Amino acid sequence: MRKSKPKKRYLLPDPKFQDTLVTRFVNNLMFDGKKTIAYNILYGAIELVEKRTSENGLELWRKALNNIMPAVEVRSRRVGGSNFQVPSEVRPDRKVSLGIKWMIKYSRLRGEKTMVERLAGEIIAASKGEGAAVKKKDDTHRMAEANKAFSHFRF
Repeated sequence: MRKSKPKKRYLLPDPKFQDTLVTRFVNNLMFDGKKTIAYNILYGAIELVEKRTSENGLELWRKALNNIMPAVEVRSRRVGGSNFQVPSEVRPDRKVSLGIKWMIKYSRLRGEKTMVERLAGEIIAASKGEGAAVKKKDDTHRMAEANKAFSHFRF
């Protein structure tokens, strides 16, 4: 166990929307410290979403992220020599983190040509409640529902 909890690092808001959640998303999207490129990808995707749907892109992105964030997940717990998948609530911070990671992961796996198009496609799909990232959330919820019998092993 750690002696003390590490200090919480606070992020600066992004330059365009003045939102810390956007900065958090960009930090996960970024490769090799190329933050400007990551910002350009996200801003381009939001503009593309606005063009395709004629709605506010940032609001649609937030809605998509909310559709992806899981409420429950299963955690492995060892009890008496056997492992059980124990369903547990997801902390709010981890909820956002998982949503961001899943959106980026399944955007990268899409078939479009550029990352801007892939991310825009995933945002539009997730805002409608479709897409691979939403499917991942549903699978996580289904897994937790199936293992509800082991919820008394919660820690």
